[in-house]
Amino acid sequence: MGRRTRWAMVGVACVALAGCDTMHSAGSSVKSGWNSLFSSGSAVATADMRPTQGYAATGKVQFVQSGDVVHVSVDLAGLAPNTEHGFHVHERGDCSSSDGMSAGGHFNPEGVAHGSFEHAPHHAGDLPNVKADARGEVHTSFDTGALAVGSGPADLVGKAVVVHREADDYKSQPAGNSGPRVACGIIVKV
Repeated sequence: MGRRTRWAMVGVACVALAGCDTMHSAGSSVKSGWNSLFSSGSAVATADMRPTQGYAATGKVQFVQSGDVVHVSVDLAGLAPNTEHGFHVHERGDCSSSDGMSAGGHFNPEGVAHGSFEHAPHHAGDLPNVKADARGEVHTSFDTGALAVGSGPADLVGKAVVVHREADDYKSQPAGNSGPRVACGIIVKV
């Protein structure tokens, strides 16, 4: 089997597995572009993550709406190795302050209590914690029905994504006790 045939089979497998967005090989990630290629007509938004003062976290977060579900892809670097971090959509698309506090609180259009991403009720912006690997990198994805890209009260466009220093405990009010903000990115529609 030739090299082109193998890559074509990998591509077909990615599509069959519902949109393989990132392929990992030997510690690096290569954007395959399969989601972009096969999600035409989907609403897409991204956030370029920048570190807050004193931290080094950077990366990109992508949101792709398909029907009532938003697929979230997270690629981060510069975090402490083997750590877990609170990860949320915040109410204001403002990352201008050195500590990220200009992004405001969690995005909460329904006015409910903070909680676990996996169990309602929770803020629309309450997302699952992300886990950095031994290199301090995060490469993960998940789906949510609590957010929307480009329309409705749960529209995340113009909001901010924030990575916190500690894990969200999913119970402390109003925001899960996840500590300082280590990275912030404004969500823009593509």
